[in-house]
Amino acid sequence: MKPRRRLSPFSFLSAITLAALAPLASPLASQAETLRIGYQRSSTLTTLLKTSGELEKALAPEGVTVSWHEFTSGLPLLEALAAGHVDFSADVADTVSVFAQAAGAKLTYVAEEAPSPTAQAILVPGTSETKTVEQLKGAKVAVTKGAGSHYLLLAALAKAGLSIKDITPAYLTPADGRAAFTSGKVDAFVVWDPFLASTQAQAGARILSDGTGLASYKRYYLTTADFAKRGGAILEIIYSQLKAKGAWVKANPKEAAEQLSALWKIEAPVIETANARRSYKVGAVTPEGLSEQQKIADAFQGEGLFPKAVAATDVAVWRPANP
Repeated sequence: MKPRRRLSPFSFLSAITLAALAPLASPLASQAETLRIGYQRSSTLTTLLKTSGELEKALAPEGVTVSWHEFTSGLPLLEALAAGHVDFSADVADTVSVFAQAAGAKLTYVAEEAPSPTAQAILVPGTSETKTVEQLKGAKVAVTKGAGSHYLLLAALAKAGLSIKDITPAYLTPADGRAAFTSGKVDAFVVWDPFLASTQAQAGARILSDGTGLASYKRYYLTTADFAKRGGAILEIIYSQLKAKGAWVKANPKEAAEQLSALWKIEAPVIETANARRSYKVGAVTPEGLSEQQKIADAFQGEGLFPKAVAATDVAVWRPANP
């Protein structure tokens, strides 16, 4: 009898992702004028750049066009990046890049968004008698496996002297988690914005604990090791465009919320609340700034999610000429 092969963190996504990516399989080398960007619908700055056409306009003098490829979540997005099916990844939560590294992906950090610890939180119903994280013992909690919210839950439980074994986790997507929460099928819901803000507004949910002092919730933009070596001029343009758009969102909260409302089909006031909790401050990545990645890796390894220890700061970092 053959021994069973232990699956990597990405394996459960592979069949679906690779099938969906079949049209993208040719590398950039065979289509030198096209930059393939992977993003999620919730990738705020990238989505705004895509909608406005500003990035294409900035890249046109370099003879570069852009093809956009939407993914449902960060894990399949980075799996596609690692496989060379896209060249650049829009922002993913800090935990997602650690998962990619644990799976053996050779990726390069390009930029980061400064910490936004209040942009994810543990929610309970407004009428719940649960006032502290300690009182979650025995509760059923909805959370997205491998997301930043998953690490927040682990960190909050640990601070309260509990572990994941003291609760019943329900590993659900944000949409499914919200449905379970609003229908009373779970006692608590751990999620990030804009799902956080929308659940507060629509269900009268109360924040039990956010990430303050527990989880910084940084978001990272990444590329492949190969593209980092040969796409310097393009990466400089992407970096400057992201940085400018992040500053614009913070300086124009109502206009940004209105634009995103049309794209996300979420009420503009809800988005404005969510955006107020996000830094959107794009900056250069430094090895020192990746220190929390090691805490995330250690926490997930402790939960048996990684097959071996991960040296989270042992990664490649691209540096812009004008950070």
